[in-house]
Amino acid sequence: MVTTLPARVQQATAAPLPHLEFLELLVQDELARRADRLFQRRLKQAAINQVKEFTDFDFGFNPKIPKAKLLDLTTARFLADHQNVLLIGPPGIGKSHAVTAIAIGAIRAGYRALIKNTFDLAGDFAEAEAAGTRRELVAKLSRIDLLVLEDFGMKRLRAQAAEDLLEIFIRRHETASTIITTNRPTEDWGTFLEDVPATTAILDRFLAHAEIIAMQGKSYRLRQRSDKQKKDETETVANKAARA
Repeated sequence: MVTTLPARVQQATAAPLPHLEFLELLVQDELARRADRLFQRRLKQAAINQVKEFTDFDFGFNPKIPKAKLLDLTTARFLADHQNVLLIGPPGIGKSHAVTAIAIGAIRAGYRALIKNTFDLAGDFAEAEAAGTRRELVAKLSRIDLLVLEDFGMKRLRAQAAEDLLEIFIRRHETASTIITTNRPTEDWGTFLEDVPATTAILDRFLAHAEIIAMQGKSYRLRQRSDKQKKDETETVANKAARA
């Protein structure tokens, strides 16, 4: 309130404002600032370093991507029913952008979110095991309203990873929502996790209340690289012409 008080005093003097309305404006300023601080704190807790939303997503480049389904997920309604989501598609299609936008929607709706690369999560379990803090890590991951596991199946995980993941899915089953992004079909999960029984149990719980969204199209990264190359070539030609 102290920050906005001088401006509000000037506004009240110029208007003039009734005392009650003046106080109401100060309270609204404080509430708005608290909401912004909470939002920023939740972004940090979610490991979101860069805000990405669907207003910045080029749906026109890949018209087969189900825009309506993705936009609906940003309302966070699926979290109330503890629904899961599987985003499956080739690299560069925009899965990371999509889950970031969905997580931000969840945060705005009052939920807590965490975006984690699956390979990094396996490393966290290994470190927690060595430090004797595994129970605390499991408790933290179990309480998060929305857990996003990215790049599922991109890298080979440690031997115990399947059991670690299974414990998380058991604890979150029908109590919280999980989103997985992958470019591997579920039939391959037992291979890269190297534990078919644990993988079967994971899929049984995850897919029981999951919406599977296939993202098809061309790579945004390759297009951006191509656009950059064309821009560099154009600038090179222009510079040569200027020197001539």
